[in-house]
Amino acid sequence: MSTSGLTARPATTADCAAIAAIYNAGIAERRATFETHPRTPADIAGWLRGRHPVMVVEDAGRVVAFASSSAYSPRACYAGVADFSIYVAPEARGRGAGRLAVQALLGAVEAAGFHKLTSRVFATNTTSRALLASLGFREVGLHEKHAPLDGVWQDIVVVEKLLPANLR
Repeated sequence: MSTSGLTARPATTADCAAIAAIYNAGIAERRATFETHPRTPADIAGWLRGRHPVMVVEDAGRVVAFASSSAYSPRACYAGVADFSIYVAPEARGRGAGRLAVQALLGAVEAAGFHKLTSRVFATNTTSRALLASLGFREVGLHEKHAPLDGVWQDIVVVEKLLPANLR
């Protein structure tokens, strides 16, 4: 999958350092995650094992964004639901890398047999909320004061998208 010079593909272990760097930039910015501890490439390698797809977006061979999926719940009844996250390198924002990453992830999780993709987005992250709405995600609720970040309570918006091919 590609658009305007950007290309999306499944992540490999060779991408772990780039994914960690992008994620760690997001952690440092304090605008999109409650995480406060940087990740190592070895941490990211653990994401690549199992059934949850991780996609990267490249620009001229350099990873500039990723979208990862993970288990929604350990309960068997939720095996068809995946959580997801998306991060774009600061210098690559506003060029469609985030959109391409989510589109690629949608195709990958649907191919992997999932029927729903969910996430939680900071209520103040209007850019991500607008992107997800434009891709057919619906906002299904608001969790007030979900958790503190740097001593400030943050509200989050819960989003979901059904993947019709797997709703049987």
